[in-house]
Amino acid sequence: MDSRTTTVERARRLAQLHVEHKPLVLPTVWDAWSARTAAEAGFPALTIGSHPLADSRGADDHEGQTFEEVLAAVRPIVAAVEIPVSVDLEAGYGQKPADLVAGLIDVGGAGLNIEDTVHSEGGRVRTTQEHASYIAGLRAAADDAGVPIWINGRTDLFLHAQDASAVLDEAIERLKAMERAGADSVYPVAIQDDDDLLAAVIGAVRVPVNSTAHPVNHDLERFHRLGVGRITYGPLLQIALTDSMKDMLRAWAT
Repeated sequence: MDSRTTTVERARRLAQLHVEHKPLVLPTVWDAWSARTAAEAGFPALTIGSHPLADSRGADDHEGQTFEEVLAAVRPIVAAVEIPVSVDLEAGYGQKPADLVAGLIDVGGAGLNIEDTVHSEGGRVRTTQEHASYIAGLRAAADDAGVPIWINGRTDLFLHAQDASAVLDEAIERLKAMERAGADSVYPVAIQDDDDLLAAVIGAVRVPVNSTAHPVNHDLERFHRLGVGRITYGPLLQIALTDSMKDMLRAWAT
């Protein structure tokens, strides 16, 4: 079986997993070791986070690596496991949608996360239509390539707002626009601790809503009860492991 066929099969499997699991938990990994560990723990799919990936490589998050550097780092992670792997591609690293999708497929990625904060342009936030158009370009490129890449469309409106409730209507408009453009799931960042906001966005769209979670401090049953369709850890798994490692090592420090 050639690598492209494998990528197609993994992308199809990722889509099916979103149907089978409510919510689908995708541990956020950053290297071959963490990917193998999560797979061996029984998870059927993974995601690579931009923040933990950058930290593991001594780089900065927020597109502190080039697209080529990210692809080079992602390739051995995807190859280390036999399950689908989605990749956080931030705001696209200045790439055209077709080039972003082509690079992802080349390294075997089954899905991607795309956000609306353009760090390479001073951290500006794309307009609703601009972000939707970029996602539509990704969807078209994946269709043209014959690989059903799972697109997780992210908005940072809540993250940037002083009062998250004040931008709820605008965020919902943005999530709906991403859905219409071809996003398979949507990701309103920074509302994981607010039941009302989560319920509002979940009720407004038809596709799965992704929430960030902390692997120790959050409760899976709560997310299930609220109707969250997909969970990723962002940098929180790596942070939790960092805390545990410090605790283990502290008694040995002299």
